[in-house]
Amino acid sequence: MTSTPTFPLAGLPLLRSLSENWWLLFLRGVAAIAFGVLFLVWPGHTFLILIYIYGAYVLVDGVLSLGAAIFRQGNMAPRWWLALVGVAGFVTGLIAFAWPRMTVLTLFLLIASWAIVTGVLEIIGALKLRKEIKGELWLILNGFLAIALGVILFVIPHVGVAFIWVVGTYAILAGGALIGLAFRLKNLKQIP
Repeated sequence: MTSTPTFPLAGLPLLRSLSENWWLLFLRGVAAIAFGVLFLVWPGHTFLILIYIYGAYVLVDGVLSLGAAIFRQGNMAPRWWLALVGVAGFVTGLIAFAWPRMTVLTLFLLIASWAIVTGVLEIIGALKLRKEIKGELWLILNGFLAIALGVILFVIPHVGVAFIWVVGTYAILAGGALIGLAFRLKNLKQIP
């Protein structure tokens, strides 16, 4: 009698899907860190360049989130939260490129809105993941960081060094949290 090999996380569809696509979270983390570093390194450049950097980041983040939703295997776990994060990023990126000379306040509100929506959706996704794994804290942390960024930008909508430091630091911390989660998921995939 031969037994067929099974995936060790077969009874945990959301965790299985995330662990199989851990590299998408890793790429989102790398994109976030790259955005944060560029934001901090080029503070003296025109605001237009910062809008393009931001637009490129949320566009790439949105596409990667949509990719994670589309390429997930199995139909048992919901994909809606990944798809919504992806759509929010994609649409926000398109808006940033379509109206690059938007006012500073509009950009703050755009970034703040995206951060809060993304943060809430990541926390919801982490709570669903909690049923399947301990260590969903990375995604919860990333969600809270995003919400904190959004709230700070709504409360203090001013241009200047503080804005650059808040957004750049957030992106680097959020990227680190996503990379931490990605490696945690990669390690789970390798459990026999």
